Amino acid sequence: MGCTKILDIEPNDRVSPEDLFASKEGVEAQMANLYGRLPIEDFNYSPNRGFNIGVGSDVNNAGFMAAHFSDEAIHPEYNDFGEEWFDYWEDGYRLIRDINILLQTVPQLASIDQAAKDKLNAEAYFLRAYTYFALAKRYGGVPLIESPQEYNGNIAELKVPRNTEKETWDFILADCDRATELFGEVENGPRRADKWVALALKSRAALFAASIAKFSHQPYVSFSGPAVDQGLVGIETKFADTYYDQCIAASDALMKSGKFALYQAEPASPEEAAENYRQFFQQPDQYLNGVREPIFIKSYATNTVLAHNYDVWFSPRQMVLDPNLYPGRMNPTLDFVDAFEDYTDDGTGKVKPLKTRADGNENDYNGFNLGTNYIAYPQNAPYKIAEGRDARLRAMVLFPGETWGSTQIIIQGGLVKANGSGFYYRTQTSEVGQDGQTYYTFGAARSTQYSGFDPTLGHYTRSGFLFKKFMQIDHPVEQAWERSTQSWIDFRYGEILLNYAEAVVEKSSPTGAESQTAKEALNNLRRRAAHTDQIALTQQNVRKERFVELAFENKRRWDLVRWRTFHKSFENRVRKGLVPFLDLRSNPARYIFVRVNPLGIEAKTFDYLWYYKDIPGTSANGLIQNP
Repeated sequence: MGCTKILDIEPNDRVSPEDLFASKEGVEAQMANLYGRLPIEDFNYSPNRGFNIGVGSDVNNAGFMAAHFSDEAIHPEYNDFGEEWFDYWEDGYRLIRDINILLQTVPQLASIDQAAKDKLNAEAYFLRAYTYFALAKRYGGVPLIESPQEYNGNIAELKVPRNTEKETWDFILADCDRATELFGEVENGPRRADKWVALALKSRAALFAASIAKFSHQPYVSFSGPAVDQGLVGIETKFADTYYDQCIAASDALMKSGKFALYQAEPASPEEAAENYRQFFQQPDQYLNGVREPIFIKSYATNTVLAHNYDVWFSPRQMVLDPNLYPGRMNPTLDFVDAFEDYTDDGTGKVKPLKTRADGNENDYNGFNLGTNYIAYPQNAPYKIAEGRDARLRAMVLFPGETWGSTQIIIQGGLVKANGSGFYYRTQTSEVGQDGQTYYTFGAARSTQYSGFDPTLGHYTRSGFLFKKFMQIDHPVEQAWERSTQSWIDFRYGEILLNYAEAVVEKSSPTGAESQTAKEALNNLRRRAAHTDQIALTQQNVRKERFVELAFENKRRWDLVRWRTFHKSFENRVRKGLVPFLDLRSNPARYIFVRVNPLGIEAKTFDYLWYYKDIPGTSANGLIQNP
């Protein structure tokens, strides 16, 4: 049988690189596979389940998103918050291996010309940089593998030690540069990488590396152990400006390209600004022609595992009648709501909390008090408590009494007795008002008629607010799993402006031109939100602007990590809520608002050792563990 070569056959469980890349369809299939596995923290990313998993139909996911693990939002049912989340390791190295195989294969292909090879290589370098970025921001220095490994019977040869954190970030930025150079002037549009997407990644990654260099040591944090001694975590402070300069250069190239701009940068009024911002995230695909704000987006297909489920997870309870779809699970915090400016526009950028009491004491979270003189708001318009606030707030957060399409959303958690003898809080009951009508604690008699504070099932906000950003309010989707297809904007021009501004304000000695450009970038974002003043370029102003502009885009938690402020922001901290009470002591009844520590929301503390994740499998792979 050996003489017949009967065993010399091609394997039928794989496609050879030559066959795969012999056709345009083969190239597209392979690239779609790699792009589809990118660790994009998008609609289908959940801290407890990972990337690209179609989290909506996974009931065990319970609607957890990154915003629940910061000061942006709380979950109406659960209260998890800890270091065991946000893992990414094995899938990352599987993807890196496949990217390295692509880089190894492309030069050998005879079926495509050099221009096509350059484009494939450029995309591969971008994809590899993106994947290593996801690893570096979690683990610090990681093993850098530039070519696919082969097992030849010696397992020890496959054990690659960790590179230093500095080497890791330098490698990521170098891959961005390789991609940018090879792309040249080729433009792929917003769904596939080109030089502009590579520059956007470099802007984000260089800013992260600069923050590590500036803030990863005393007095911010104090790490110790072998990983610290060998430079596997942390970067020397002296390198911070080098990374800030790289962020500035990459951001500046995007800003001067003429290809990108803020969407509707000059609104005529705050109302117009709010609607522009809301519409932009509701249907970003409408704004991809000409000069655009999205730089890199990810699209979805309905009724498939590629779709997502934001519209059933996070719509108000009144809009999702099937409780098995688990609505109402993104509750913006009062902490977040209070972070928005009003339109005083006096050049200070000062933040003022929502007004709830005549005495101005907005630091009392002890609950309702019959003796307190609360500010009253109209029964048919309790949302007026947010009147005069930054337009982006009303574009992202649903307030009590606002409409969702044609439905008025009822968010109410308390009822003050008409005779002033007492009150009800989060206990469904009824009370007759001075006008003879019957009123209910939650604002209506049946559970499908209101969207707040009912403690059953976790479908009702317990912060007092619900969620608008990204939601298909104007184009309702079917109430079922895997029906949402609005695109995720991964990189956009607004972030680039903020990256530039932060890099300049943190750099030790920026030039006058850089400072002026950074101030303009900061204030251009505020002008898009209908502000008319010019605030100073300060660390506080830049960080506040990142909080309100990039909210719910899965940036906030990483900002707190790279600034090394998370452990200071969360020291036995309870995220806050605002409960609307219908006060029947007046006729007509009026709404008052009570600041609270939401029921069931425990105090949370972020341990600074969580800044670096535990590396899995160190007993087998021999890697030095993080602090």
